[in-house]
Amino acid sequence: MNLMKFSLMLTALLLPLRCLHLSLCGADFAYPQAKRSDQKDDYFGTVVADPYRWMEINDTPELTAWINAENQLTRKYLDALPQREMLKKRLTEIVNYPKYTLPWKKAGKLFYFKNDGLQNQSVLYVIDDYQSGGSGNRASAAARVLLDPNKLSADGTVALQNVEVSKDGKYLAYAFARSGSDWNEINVIETAAGKMLNDKIERVKFSDIAWKGDSFYYSCYDAPEGDVLTAKNENHKIFLHKLGTAQKEDILIREDKSHPLRTRQAEMDEEQRYLFLSESESTYGNTLSFLDLSRTEGTFQTIIGNFESNNSVVAVRNNMFYVLTDRKAPNKRLVAVNPAQPQPEHWIDIIPPSDALLQSVSCIGGKFIAVYLKDAAHNVFIHDTAGKVLAGIPLPTLGVAGFSGNQGDNEIFYSFTSFLYPTVIYRSEIPYDLAASGQFKSGETMFPAAVNFQTENYETERIWYTNSAGKKVPLFLSYKKGIKKDGSNPVLLYGYGGFNISISPSFNPYRLPFLEKGGIYAQAVLRGGGEYGEEWHQAGTKRQKQNVFDDFAAAAEFLIKEKYTSPEKLAIQGGSNGGLLVGASAVQRPDLFKAAVAQVGVLDMLRYHKFTIGWSWATDYGTSEESKEMFKYLYKYSPLHNIKSGVNYPAMLITTSDHDDRVVPAHSFKFTAEMQAKTGGKNPVYIRIETKAGHGAGKPVSKRIDEAADIWAFLMEQLGMQ
Repeated sequence: MNLMKFSLMLTALLLPLRCLHLSLCGADFAYPQAKRSDQKDDYFGTVVADPYRWMEINDTPELTAWINAENQLTRKYLDALPQREMLKKRLTEIVNYPKYTLPWKKAGKLFYFKNDGLQNQSVLYVIDDYQSGGSGNRASAAARVLLDPNKLSADGTVALQNVEVSKDGKYLAYAFARSGSDWNEINVIETAAGKMLNDKIERVKFSDIAWKGDSFYYSCYDAPEGDVLTAKNENHKIFLHKLGTAQKEDILIREDKSHPLRTRQAEMDEEQRYLFLSESESTYGNTLSFLDLSRTEGTFQTIIGNFESNNSVVAVRNNMFYVLTDRKAPNKRLVAVNPAQPQPEHWIDIIPPSDALLQSVSCIGGKFIAVYLKDAAHNVFIHDTAGKVLAGIPLPTLGVAGFSGNQGDNEIFYSFTSFLYPTVIYRSEIPYDLAASGQFKSGETMFPAAVNFQTENYETERIWYTNSAGKKVPLFLSYKKGIKKDGSNPVLLYGYGGFNISISPSFNPYRLPFLEKGGIYAQAVLRGGGEYGEEWHQAGTKRQKQNVFDDFAAAAEFLIKEKYTSPEKLAIQGGSNGGLLVGASAVQRPDLFKAAVAQVGVLDMLRYHKFTIGWSWATDYGTSEESKEMFKYLYKYSPLHNIKSGVNYPAMLITTSDHDDRVVPAHSFKFTAEMQAKTGGKNPVYIRIETKAGHGAGKPVSKRIDEAADIWAFLMEQLGMQ
């Protein structure tokens, strides 16, 4: 889809569109008034109007004209803001520093991604003859570029989504996406010479790449019927591809036509003996089975056969599977599974559940590295293979850590980041030898971070607000030292609250200009997320989804009550499910907020499941078709369907992208048209529609800087920041 393919001349010809005029702050604004059809739907006897149904069909002249008119209006406003260009300049300065990912080792080679600063996409490097213990400087000097995705497109809109190196280190399979779409293509190169092979795998989506010798497993769909960016995704399949052959010759490993709405992923253990198959019907819960590839004949054996828990394989050691699961453990546990008796009743607890969420486990150097999420920040411990705690790994401050290494490694790589702590990569020696001392020797800095920002002038605190259920919950605040609690501070409140996803402290250079100008960045822990395990997640799903919006309002009320800010100085932001949060909050509590930024949001709760992968969100949301009760609940909070005429809603900036095939842009189109038609206040409503971009993953740095400059210019103007 190319929503901007028609020329401005054609747009002008198509625009006998009527305009809705509003006088805002002394200026005359004209919204393009979108056509309203007489489309109606009957839900269990309740007739619901859907006048903007036509916006669900991409590339029509009428929709293209409306998009162009909206973008012209938005750009006219944003480009006239004096701080916009200054913000873009400052963002460019801040973002321009080297950034690294965690390295990983394979067959005596070390691989990592690096962005020099302003490169649109990070570049994959390899050290061919890596010697353990080499310093970061020597490692960088020995590295060479293996794959530069910036050369795959002139504008940086082709992005890598996944890379996997074969066990012998000879080949790299990489999946890439164009213009932000979830659709991927897999190519293969030889690592020694960087030579591109002829192998090409298309229609890949939601897929791992699992090598087995000179072949690999992957997941894909058949070519969709209808619009490739909106058609429902059905009949996910797993294939085995052998290098040097055409995709049409690939071997079908798994499909299930009787259950078209399931996704499937294949994964291998380090020694490539076992193939693990995970199947899901939604964003929560998966089955898990395995195939012993050392046998000439065999079938998949079930480890767990229902969708009532999340299960993932951590490692295979001494012919035992180690699985991280939340079955009968909302905060998760690590269990040992005997492949001869893989059923849950035979599982053995290695790391039992505790009062903190066991977020992840890695097996490195013969030990388990357990990462716990405690009150939305990480605590890390080293366990032996029997589960005994050997030592903790100290972290610099409240934040999050990541780990990389192999079971037989003699070193470990790890990262740390926080709101005011740019991501730093460390390495440390193995064996751990911790049984007696109980101390972990902190590693050397392998890849440092040097940001053009005076972090020592700012601070982060974790305070506690009372959510709508009466529970004390973390609220993170970052701000310039010396703020006064007099109700005058501009505050941006961010939240998500869904899909068992945990929102924790992390560094984001794009938010720093707001702090420099005296703003407070606030991040709230909400029900529906994963911060306190599966029970916390379930408390914000289906007919308990309103809890999430109520928690967000409680966080806002706390900030006002404690005089951090006031309604005239408070803005909210969220993306995807967080865009739903912002849309619902702005519609339900317009009295609390001055401004709102809803990014790629799920805003039409009656029809979200009819597009691409939307059906898989039903375990969090429910659908309007499953029951009269579920329909009524969704209808009561759906942002699109609860906009009322004449209400003074917060100033709104809605953002979406023309290639978003996760949350299709029709959500944002319909919501914007309805809000502009009905708003009765002094605050403007704008939509920013990005071209050649998707849901967010892989967005080029240049586009990220432009988007951030627009958002901060909008917010600073609305919050009265000079």
